Amino acid sequence: MADSGFRGPKQIYEAMKWSFKGLKATYVAEASFRMEVYLCIILLPLSFWLAQSGIELILLIGSCLLVLLVEIINSAIEAVVDLVCGDERHELAGRAKDMGSAAVFMAQMLVLLAWGVISCHNLII
Repeated sequence: MADSGFRGPKQIYEAMKWSFKGLKATYVAEASFRMEVYLCIILLPLSFWLAQSGIELILLIGSCLLVLLVEIINSAIEAVVDLVCGDERHELAGRAKDMGSAAVFMAQMLVLLAWGVISCHNLII
């Protein structure tokens, strides 16, 4: 059972190391995550140019970060399903993977919506 006591700087530092280890593992193992990271690298400077308010900037950057977050969770789900099921096909395992993929898709649609609406508002109108 995890220690629920005081969390000092050492524990915070350890948690940060584990987080970066997870980011690296996802980046190395998942081509879709790498592609989304590259897209975020392109969109980040564009968001500062396109946004006309702090809220718009948060929506543009936040929607991109949300895709990365959901992709990490989806990759974790897939890794656990693969560990448990191996090469065996199971309906629930397939459903879990499909649901994780659907969550990534929904996050990507949020990026399209945020960027589309803010772009139309700020560039066309």
